[in-house]
Amino acid sequence: MDVAIVGIGMHPFGRTPALTGLQQGAYAAREALKDAGAQWSDMQFAYGGSASSGSADALVNELGLTGLPFTNVANGCATGGSSLMSAYNAVKSGEFDVGMVVGFDKHDRGAFNADPKALGLPEWYGEVGMMMTTQFFAMKITKYMHDFGITNDGLARVSEKAFINGAMNPNAWRRNPIGLEEIQNGMMVSDPLTKYMFCSPSEGGVALIVCRADQVSRYTDKPVFIKGAALRSRRYGSFEVFAPSQALEQVPGPTVDASKAVFEMAGMGPKDIDVAQLQDTEAGAEIMHMAENGFCEDGEQEHMLANGETRVDGRLPVNTDGGCIANGEPIGASGLRQIHENVVQLRGQGGERQVPGDPKVGYTHVYGAPGISAVTILQR
Repeated sequence: MDVAIVGIGMHPFGRTPALTGLQQGAYAAREALKDAGAQWSDMQFAYGGSASSGSADALVNELGLTGLPFTNVANGCATGGSSLMSAYNAVKSGEFDVGMVVGFDKHDRGAFNADPKALGLPEWYGEVGMMMTTQFFAMKITKYMHDFGITNDGLARVSEKAFINGAMNPNAWRRNPIGLEEIQNGMMVSDPLTKYMFCSPSEGGVALIVCRADQVSRYTDKPVFIKGAALRSRRYGSFEVFAPSQALEQVPGPTVDASKAVFEMAGMGPKDIDVAQLQDTEAGAEIMHMAENGFCEDGEQEHMLANGETRVDGRLPVNTDGGCIANGEPIGASGLRQIHENVVQLRGQGGERQVPGDPKVGYTHVYGAPGISAVTILQR
């Protein structure tokens, strides 16, 4: 049974002091229902997640007490991708005809700083600063730059593109372009990453309506089909956030495994993708994930970025809505923001940031602690 996305809704990301995270999620849910021409009472199930704004299933208090099964999902930064995959499987199995996927959050200012004990780690791991993900990602990209010839210019070009795209996205938090020199000379947070190379915890909500492919005409004349969805966790020897040690022999991370699985599921390859949304917790993550998802070889990113190949009008547009760097990251909503953006692009509704050439296939990728990756392929 094929599965389609027939409705999308989003509350703008950033800071919204007047609304709770739950209220932003409810806003996104109502927008998705409106987009699909559906009612909350039509929904047969829901999956959703929130890391800092209470249980997602509390949305029934805002939307209506209809008795539907609402499952809470928590999987780090991969929460949104995990929620969508759960809904995809629920419809594909034939158990349900139509339902909602929703995510929202409202994080405090400042970097995420998790508790070592909650992840089974010793206290020393936090005492030396490694629970601050800024430290881990700086360490990881430093090694990658050394091994594959990526430069500070490459890092800055990722952020420059993010802010350019964010300026064209009315739902983005950071709406002002920032030049290469300012990005490179910004305050150093964790060498080699300046403050303009990181995303920030933020607020927002996203919702999707999914249904059986043979019922899309009830809701939309512009369905987008989920051709594949895969989730993988880390294997021994991969270099992941919150890992207290390194194996002598490294193996590929969960992104490589998830990417291979989703391409096989969809019967496609990287060259079939017209637009991609990749996890960009910081500029280096986007660079590494370009290779891990199969879009280039390690080290080729430097040339691709210098030639503008990942810009909106490039050979492989990446993070066309500004990614996490321009939007910030409300954990529950972030992966669903990527799906929302790809649906917008495949519908041809991207406005100033619309990918040219009538894109037909979109790819999304999220990566979460302590080493989880969820990927999807969408096709209209």
